[in-house]
Amino acid sequence: MNADLIRQLIETGLPGARAEVRGEDGVHFEATVICPAFAGKLPLARHRMVYATLGDRMGGEIHALQLRTLTPEEAGV
Repeated sequence: MNADLIRQLIETGLPGARAEVRGEDGVHFEATVICPAFAGKLPLARHRMVYATLGDRMGGEIHALQLRTLTPEEAGV
């Protein structure tokens, strides 16, 4: 698994989202996801939305994913 594929999956699964994904070892990743759909949602709900875009890859190909989830307003964009 590579960071670019994870970014593509997140951005495809969350319309309007922009994701930046990093991961050096191919199984542990960090991502910042900015998405208008996060507005009014608690962090846990936001994370679940991102995990849903990755499906069965979570806990398998992707061992760990550290998330930072923001609305465009929170990100200042």
